Amino acid sequence: MARLKTPQKNGTPTTTDSPGAYVARVTAHNRSFGDTHVLKSIDLDIRPGEFVALLGRSGCGKSTLLRSLARLDPVPAGEVAISGRTSVAFQEPRLLPWRRVRDNVELALLNTPERRSRADLATRTLAEVGLSEKLGSWPRELSGGQAQRVSLARALVSSPSLLLLDEPFSALDALTRIEMHQLVIDLWRRHSMAVLIVTHDVDEALALADRVVVMDEGRLAHSWQITLPRSDRAPSQPEIAGARAQLLDALGVKPTPPNPNRNPLTNQGAA
Repeated sequence: MARLKTPQKNGTPTTTDSPGAYVARVTAHNRSFGDTHVLKSIDLDIRPGEFVALLGRSGCGKSTLLRSLARLDPVPAGEVAISGRTSVAFQEPRLLPWRRVRDNVELALLNTPERRSRADLATRTLAEVGLSEKLGSWPRELSGGQAQRVSLARALVSSPSLLLLDEPFSALDALTRIEMHQLVIDLWRRHSMAVLIVTHDVDEALALADRVVVMDEGRLAHSWQITLPRSDRAPSQPEIAGARAQLLDALGVKPTPPNPNRNPLTNQGAA
């Protein structure tokens, strides 16, 4: 069943695990822009292999927290600790239009000394996302779903310990989103990495994540642990329906029927 748990401290359940048990540890993290306090004493731990969804209304600080985890913004010493590599895929694929698909993926490997090694890694990773036939294509020749697959390949090619996804599927149609959900779960299992996805979509969070965290006005306000196998997370399933209602309430959103096109992930025998 779905285990729903309210945290004792800013969205993170208390634990006695050692620091080495985490790929990311955020401690009393604050961010301000002028007089606006965007993040307020954030505490968050992400374990190796954990899939975390971060929900919240627009402007609550979700993307700012992701940028801190990705080290895209300056972070005060001691507030964000990362073990291993991080990589990011954004809502927009951000492919360079003057570079072909494989060259776009190779951009994440500029520290790999040999050109052939970069090309081989990019080729193998594009095969993982189902785009072997698009190696030499230009970004303008890709569909939206294909462009997002290239973005995922670029994020994966450096073998990150933590993959950060900033609303990567919000611009895709419903069927393509379902395909991308299954692809991300398959890649997550294959690479044994931790994932943090920022999303506005409660149904998406419940379909994908082990833990769902809600941000509110710069703080991590609530946390839910989801223990149902992903193949059992149909919207009509009582535990998922209950979790969905509580999440919507935490977000201050009037309950609506679940998306009829949203199906549970159906990898047989997998949680």
